[in-house]
Amino acid sequence: MKLPTLLIALTLPFLALAEDPALKPVFNGRDFAGWTMSEEGKFLIEDGLIKATNDGGKGDNLLTEKVDYKNFIVELEFKLGEGNVDSGVFLRDTKEQIQIGVSGSLKKDMTAQAYIPGKGYPVQVDAEQFIKKDGWNSLRIKVIDNTYSTWLNGEPIMRDYESDTIISQPGTIGLQVHGKREMSIYFRDIRVAEL
Repeated sequence: MKLPTLLIALTLPFLALAEDPALKPVFNGRDFAGWTMSEEGKFLIEDGLIKATNDGGKGDNLLTEKVDYKNFIVELEFKLGEGNVDSGVFLRDTKEQIQIGVSGSLKKDMTAQAYIPGKGYPVQVDAEQFIKKDGWNSLRIKVIDNTYSTWLNGEPIMRDYESDTIISQPGTIGLQVHGKREMSIYFRDIRVAEL
């Protein structure tokens, strides 16, 4: 490969990221203004972080009140807490999601991969090697129409997965705590850009 061609090939992914609009914070670190949850108590704010917990009971959802996210990028940082962490980021509704932590059905870490009710995990990648078990992790999700991509700590995990089940109309972005798990997870620096 000639040098100019190699430089172009190496530069294109960075140019694509540079062209994305600025991401804006959607969590202020003080309260849940702009968010709604289905049950009080599973999501708390500690030292400016969202702490999501479950004592083994039913799960909960923390959803943005803004309901017109169609095409978007969401970036956040998460830190695994105690127990068997099973969480995720919802895409436009409370069904299709990007997993964070251990899949209850597969019994392995499926972070940054799509979970679809009735389909399970349509794409399975060995992403566990990129997760920091004891530190903060960055997750980036880009959704365009029915296609989405994910990055974990800067590593591409899913590229342009085409979903035939994601809802087409705009909807919320949310965080999930799975039911029947004893666990905790922390979130911070949640930012969104509409595309």
